[in-house]
Amino acid sequence: MEAITVEKHKRELKSILTSAEAAALKWFAARMPSWVNSDHLTLLGLAGMALAGVFYYLSQWNPLLLHVVNLWIVVNWFGDSLDGTLARYRNRLRPRYGYYVDHILDNYGVLFLTAGMAFSGFISPWVAAAVLISYLLLNINIYLATSAVGVFKISFGILGPTELRALLMVGNLILISRPTVEIFGRQMLFFDVGGIVAAGSMFVILIISTILNTRKLYCLERL
Repeated sequence: MEAITVEKHKRELKSILTSAEAAALKWFAARMPSWVNSDHLTLLGLAGMALAGVFYYLSQWNPLLLHVVNLWIVVNWFGDSLDGTLARYRNRLRPRYGYYVDHILDNYGVLFLTAGMAFSGFISPWVAAAVLISYLLLNINIYLATSAVGVFKISFGILGPTELRALLMVGNLILISRPTVEIFGRQMLFFDVGGIVAAGSMFVILIISTILNTRKLYCLERL
């Protein structure tokens, strides 16, 4: 079986907000000034994630700056989600370039974000590292499956990148007034609890996806 090229893969996104998000992105694409192109939006998305990390770090001295973190997460969503929609709307597609640049910068962005969180004091560094490692491993699996299986799976169950951003923003609002929670009689950082759940969930998804993809490829290429 030949490897699936970027141009031929199927994009799979079936999260809760998919339909509403797609309609909003088409609306923005139709009204985007002509001098703005997809590269500008990709860089805007990266800047949004990097600045969210910076303000996570600064929020250790003033938790109200978590509102600014949320603002930059929205900026990240706008740039990162709209770049591909704008390229398709204007028929200015560069499949291999767009696929590579968009997703490698996404990973840099998450690195900046988790670094800011780790230095903020709102989450233990080892938990932040576990979230980052789980995220990167899951992405490696997604990128390999795109080439080998031909499906670029962006969402898992009802959650995709947009829903995860929304959950993080809600978590930031809770964090302002409640940085710690009591679990089984023990005080823990609120974001440690959320981070452990997030890392554990991504790892479980990774294992299940690995098994399913391996089984599918084995059946396709039986000796």
